[in-house]
Parts: sequence; structure tokens; C-alpha cells
Amino acid sequence: MNASPHTARRSQHASTQRGGRTVPAIARLLVMAAAILCLATLWLLHRAITTPETVDLAATEWNLVLVNKDHALPFGFSVDTVEMPGGEHVDARIADSLSALLEDAETAGFHPFIRSGFRTREQQGEILDQRIEEYEAEGYPSSAARKEALSWVAEPGTSEHELGLAVDINDAYGDDGLYDWLRDNAPAYGFIQRYPPDKSDITHISHEPWHYRYVGTKAAAIIYRNNLTLEEYLAQTP
Repeated sequence: MNASPHTARRSQHASTQRGGRTVPAIARLLVMAAAILCLATLWLLHRAITTPETVDLAATEWNLVLVNKDHALPFGFSVDTVEMPGGEHVDARIADSLSALLEDAETAGFHPFIRSGFRTREQQGEILDQRIEEYEAEGYPSSAARKEALSWVAEPGTSEHELGLAVDINDAYGDDGLYDWLRDNAPAYGFIQRYPPDKSDITHISHEPWHYRYVGTKAAAIIYRNNLTLEEYLAQTP
């Protein structure tokens, strides 16, 4: 039996409605897929921007290896260290220069000691985690605590302490005059104040008057005389 005109129109209308519901559903899926693709692209770009480049150790003099938030040590990096008075370790190649620096600081009337020397990648991670926890205990949200911690403590793999060429030197009696003495005298022994004031936009680390890095006497003299950071020195060195 043939359907009436009214029934046919109703059937056609229902079919159109069903088809109409299908098109928006497909469109929504396409929009979702595009959004996911966009987010994935942004994540990959973020990773490309924030993931530090691995240092090519063979292409740089050992005393001038640049390690910072943009330049990471390769996994498995190792260094021959020796123990200094007080128990901290440093790269064996800088031990004599460091000993001479500390002895002359004592002669000048200070009481220097190495608070921190060589660190493994794992130890660096523990220090960063501890600093983050301290800021969180003060009430910082997790993301803010991490950001604040990173202004003082480098990510594992990007700390100069892992090179064995950096030391934190303090005075046993809290004499801050040691920092001024080190700033002006350490270059003669091949060490520079690695994170000077007003340079954190370059080093990405807040001013640390106690943190010294061995670069050799030639580079140290130029860096000190021209008020440079290691980054600036290497950028202008052929």
C-alpha cells in the first residue's frame, strides 16, 4: 500500500533530522581532533624550547664547559675527584688552585670552608626537591614554589656542581667580608664569581656571592676585568 503524502513528508522530515544530527557530531569530532593536535604541537614546541641542549664536551676546553639551564651535561657524565679539607670533593685538576686560594684567604684573616663541591645528578635533584618543599611549607603553590626554587637551585644535569669545577665557599664565623675578598682575589687562582649581581637575566640564577667556578687564570682575568659572566665571555670568544 502506498504511503499517504502526509506520511511520506513525515518520513522525509525524520530522515533529515537523523542526518542533521550526524553532521554536528562529525564536526565536533573534527574540532576535538584539531584541538588535540594543536595542544600536542604546543607541547612539542614547549619541550623544544625548554629542554636544554646537551653539552658537547669534546668541543670545549674542560675548564670552559658551559653548564646552565640551556646547556645540560650528558647522562653518564663522570669526573675524577679528590677530597678537600672538610670532606667535599672537586675535580682533581682544580684542587691545587683551590687549596692555594683558601690558604691565602686564611692568611688574609678569614676562615673559609667549602660548603658544597661536586654533586651527582641525584644529589642535585634532592637539593632541588628539598628547596621546593621549603617554599611549599611557607605557603607557595606548587608551581610557584618550583619557580622560586629554580632561581636558586639548578635542575639536575644543569648545575655546575656536577662538573666538579664549582664550589660554595663560606666563612666559618659568618664574616661576609670573605665574599668581597674572593671577588677581587679569586681570579688570580682561576676562579670567578659565577653569579654576580645584576646578571641574573643572563645566568638565570640569583646572585650568589659564595659560588665560585674554575675557568683558568686567563679567562678569569678577562671576565673579572670586564665584569662579564661566563656566558658573555664565551659569546665573544672565537
